Amino acid sequence: MSTDYYNVLGVNRDADQDTIKKAYRKLAMQYHPDKNPGDKAAEEKFKEAARAYEVLGNADKRARYDRFGEAGLGGAGGAGPHFEDLNDIFGAFGDIFGDFFGGGRTRGGGGRHRARRGADLRYFLEVTLVDVLNGAEKEIEFDAEAPCQTCTGTGAKPGTKPEYCATCGGTGQVVRQQGFFSVATTCPNCAGEGQIIKDPCDDCHGRGRVRAHRKLSVKVPAGVETGTQLRLTGKGEAGELGGPAGDLYVEVRVKKDKRFEREGQHLVVHQKISYLKGLLGAEIEIPTLEDAARVEIPAGTASGDVLRLTGEGLPGLRSSRRGDILIEVEVEIPKKLSKKEEALLREIAKLKGEEVADEKGLFGRFK
Repeated sequence: MSTDYYNVLGVNRDADQDTIKKAYRKLAMQYHPDKNPGDKAAEEKFKEAARAYEVLGNADKRARYDRFGEAGLGGAGGAGPHFEDLNDIFGAFGDIFGDFFGGGRTRGGGGRHRARRGADLRYFLEVTLVDVLNGAEKEIEFDAEAPCQTCTGTGAKPGTKPEYCATCGGTGQVVRQQGFFSVATTCPNCAGEGQIIKDPCDDCHGRGRVRAHRKLSVKVPAGVETGTQLRLTGKGEAGELGGPAGDLYVEVRVKKDKRFEREGQHLVVHQKISYLKGLLGAEIEIPTLEDAARVEIPAGTASGDVLRLTGEGLPGLRSSRRGDILIEVEVEIPKKLSKKEEALLREIAKLKGEEVADEKGLFGRFK
């Protein structure tokens, strides 16, 4: 059964973003794992609230959800709820409740470390209309932050490990009592990290990440359009201090094809024909994405008429049924005629009883 994200957060469907954020923060506080250690039911509530906020807290996702429900968040170009691991939630929304819990997951010994989710990346991928028709697998290359292989992402020299900060006990904050109030400030010793690296890794200098060249294979589904986004979860930049990796968003751009104009799933061909073919009819060859097709031009075809090749267009993202090729006809009228052509046409005009200009021009008779 589908989930009603508005019910999950306890807000009305017309709630503004501030109300939605406050509702999520309240639930995150209530079901936070640090307040409910070992409580699996509370953990599931915590995840469910995060999934709801991921959709309703994003204007674009919320609009698609309001229109199509959860189905509008799926598919190759969709970006539906994906949180299953708590680290993902802390990395994405830790700032919402970080003031209360330090923003990180509890680790052994009662301390915390401030793992951070890696940045999301965007890549622009050009595809052809043939790729749109059949789908394709493309290899992309880019540079991004990756976990340091030498220290396995810890930032510490092999054989050593980071130590919890003695000043803050690994919390990243120092709490001072001022009268009746407790004031928490960022730990000056570890700069809020909650840990100290005494022997940094020689390759990443304590960062736990290095710049690396990456190659990925991306499956482009049939029916994509310019602006379609393909989300590759966890393929963005590596997280810091053991945090989860960000996501990679591949944005599709369809190359222009000089033979066609695209209108959704239809392809438009602008075809010029002679006035004789328009008058008498003919058979002409029209390009398609797979080959060429013979099309009959009916007698009496005029400029602006549209002929149709059914099923020779493009599929949709959610449907394999193809659109059509629309042939917009332009009948060309010659500006110059041979004497023989002119004589024949004058005979036709005489036959039809049409008054036309004489051989010297429309006003020649008055000169």
